[in-house]
Amino acid sequence: MRRITFFFSLLLLISCSRDSGFEKAYNNISTDEMMRHVSVLASDEFMGRAPFTRGEELTVEYLKNELISLGFEPAFGSSYFQDVPMVEISSEVVNPVIINTGINNHKLLAPDDIAVISPRIMENIEIKDSELVFAGFGISAPEYEWDDFNGLDVKGKTIVVFVNDPGLYTGNNDLFKGKEMTYYGRWTYKYEQAARMGATGILIIHETEGAGYPYNIPRNSSITPNLYLQTGNKNADRCMFTGWLSANSAEAIFSDAGYDVNTLRTEACKPGFKGFNMKATISLSINNSFSENVSRNVAGVLKGKESPDEVIIYSGHWDHFGVGEKEKGDSIFNGAVDNGTTMAMVFEIGRAFTNCSDRPDRSVMLFFPTSEEQGLLGSLYYTDHPVFDMDKTVTCINNDLVLPIGRMKDVMVTGYGQSDLDDMLEEAAAKQDRYLLPDPNAHTGMYFRSDHFAFAKKGVPSLYARGNCDSREHGKEWSVMQERDYINNRYHRPADNYEPETWNFEGIREDAQLAFKLGYYLANSSEWPHWKEGSEFKELR
Repeated sequence: MRRITFFFSLLLLISCSRDSGFEKAYNNISTDEMMRHVSVLASDEFMGRAPFTRGEELTVEYLKNELISLGFEPAFGSSYFQDVPMVEISSEVVNPVIINTGINNHKLLAPDDIAVISPRIMENIEIKDSELVFAGFGISAPEYEWDDFNGLDVKGKTIVVFVNDPGLYTGNNDLFKGKEMTYYGRWTYKYEQAARMGATGILIIHETEGAGYPYNIPRNSSITPNLYLQTGNKNADRCMFTGWLSANSAEAIFSDAGYDVNTLRTEACKPGFKGFNMKATISLSINNSFSENVSRNVAGVLKGKESPDEVIIYSGHWDHFGVGEKEKGDSIFNGAVDNGTTMAMVFEIGRAFTNCSDRPDRSVMLFFPTSEEQGLLGSLYYTDHPVFDMDKTVTCINNDLVLPIGRMKDVMVTGYGQSDLDDMLEEAAAKQDRYLLPDPNAHTGMYFRSDHFAFAKKGVPSLYARGNCDSREHGKEWSVMQERDYINNRYHRPADNYEPETWNFEGIREDAQLAFKLGYYLANSSEWPHWKEGSEFKELR
């Protein structure tokens, strides 16, 4: 039945593509308009678009005014804004952090040797001689018959764990999901599980391949304010402190106990591995300053003419890191690629819908969530307080980190195989002479690191796809080099600037056209995407 349904859906997709209004809107998606958006949103005037700053005020007003100019109505009653109550916590570590192994008294300097913060709404955090316990990967996963905490007493202690999950380091596709990260490998899960186990603190051993980014990313995050959704318990259900150990620091500490970190990681990947008390302690002091405030999600709606209560959502977060530590004389984290290019893309998709000859049958929402960089806070808040019920949300088509490096042969799908959106996308991509490619870096856990994940957690089939890996002009190796250069030198750094002289938006234009085509089809049909067998989200729908 599903094969027949999809066949007729494909026929509808083709017929839609022949509609003159659709064709005109599709072809008028503009690189100049996208460049205009990025030039403004990534300018120094917007001060890195950090929540609770003048940069937020400028950003959300810009987004609102552009939605008005496109003809999208306010999504939140009479407002384009949804208040997201949050608390901002700045943690200052009183150096040094002391780890006593009984052999050496290691004096670690934050943030270079150890990157720690406290999520508690408390002014002073004092940790004195907290026992260190090594807990493998910090995972309790009954469906994989895996429990790193089996036989360990970690309550009131500090756990030390590896990043990612065991499948990455073994190449065994039967162990978790092989090299593809599961949510158990994500640092957010490890923090959550440590708190559930009653641990005082948690330290993750940094390793670039498993984390998906170099140590400077958690390092920099530890010295900038961190945001959390407001709760009634002052975050008392979180650990007293959380953070990362640099690879060199971890090696020195475990060496005292007679362990090589890489060898220990190999052992921890084996089923039945038992963690152990490290016979070491950690002492540290953190001074917190905090303030409660309200940031804003921004969204506009083009109401459907037949089923206005059903919606296709296009999302791209607006926030970045504001003004921080200087690098090469620059302290503004402009976030041109992260996430200026996506916001520009979403606006052009919205403009395409309004340029069609008729309104879609279903509603279309352009959604710009806040605080993605702080753990998807804006999108998580929205999915708990939605405008459209989650069971009426057809899909979320999200994007992030869209590189302006020209036309691509591939459409890289992060989270490939999760839903039949892949099949629909593949048919549409073929019309652009492009092919689908599963994310070759699925081990970095990008599926859990952008706003579509908030919708997936509510059971909404969601898509995160973009051209990335196979340049039409320069090939695959060149594309890999471009992405690596961005991650190593500009990602979450002041160097993520708008560079009109070298940027090429033609590939982003094709990505926008593709996302528009898929959304146009869904907005003018009765089709509901479904999760595929084996997806951990299937039962949620």
